[in-house]
Amino acid sequence: MAERADDRLLRLLGIVAYLDGAGPVSVADLAGRFGTTPAQIQKDVDALWVSGTPGYWPDDLIDFDAASIDRGVVHLTEARGMTRPLRLGTREAVALVAALRAMKATGAVQADPARSAVVESALRKLTDATGEAASAVDVRLAPGGDKQVVAAISSALANRHRLRIRYVTSSDVVSERDVDPVRLHTQDEFAYLAAWCYRAQAPRTFRVDRILEATETDVPVQAHPGQEPEIDFGALFAGGSSPLATIRFAPRARWFAEEVPVESVRNLPDGDFEVTLRVTNPGWLRSTLIRLAPLVRSVSPQALAADVAGAATAALALYGDGAGVGDGVDDGVDDGARDAATSADQH
Repeated sequence: MAERADDRLLRLLGIVAYLDGAGPVSVADLAGRFGTTPAQIQKDVDALWVSGTPGYWPDDLIDFDAASIDRGVVHLTEARGMTRPLRLGTREAVALVAALRAMKATGAVQADPARSAVVESALRKLTDATGEAASAVDVRLAPGGDKQVVAAISSALANRHRLRIRYVTSSDVVSERDVDPVRLHTQDEFAYLAAWCYRAQAPRTFRVDRILEATETDVPVQAHPGQEPEIDFGALFAGGSSPLATIRFAPRARWFAEEVPVESVRNLPDGDFEVTLRVTNPGWLRSTLIRLAPLVRSVSPQALAADVAGAATAALALYGDGAGVGDGVDDGVDDGARDAATSADQH
């Protein structure tokens, strides 16, 4: 499969930055460092040799020592400023400050000390560099529930401890439950806790602002039968690029291939078509497949199919127990979730 243009661009910029500090490097060593082949490094150098700053006259182009190339060594002689740090405009910097402040306020970041520290560090540096413009940015997310409740959930997630909660449904029915927390996430204007509920003996999702009390216990969370493992997207991304997914659709979903950036489209004899795409936003892809479930024939890899089936099954379970995000939601979502669970289980 052809390499994505953005993946190659990152490597090209990385090669220039690396050579600017490392000096002459053999083609083989450079290929090993960037996870590609010596032949590809030769092609990359050829591409960089005719790249540069606007004007594109000989004095504007990135340059290498030709004699070194002939000996199998890459020696950068002129970077043309490509290694200078990125300079953001005020508008770009303010947009990043707003995004980081919103990210910092989410439960997912607050529940993970390491992630919170990274966001805080980036926000602090960017705010200092932006100056007064950053102070004009006021980001307020919708309330995610009582502070004590959010703190208890965050601590239980970090320590992998069981929670004891008092929960009220939209029908004002209050219940007490022991749950093993799985993740805290936001959707639209609300925060939700996904967990294994011992009262229901099944996965459940609870709206955080409906949790009246939450107490962290000393009991470690357990693995539960039928609980789908989450996809380890961190491992999938370890190779430096987004993982690939292959999805087969019915003909009526043709718009997907036309409106969504995909790697390839393959038309099948029965009228169906198959797309291959990069999973750069797992949450968006999961919700889209659930919504398009009647038109989805198959999903691979199996981990992605299991993730979609698990999310759909959890959504369906809410209707049976009346204790989660399904309260007041259009039944059309239930239909999509049922189709997604059935389709993914079959494939």
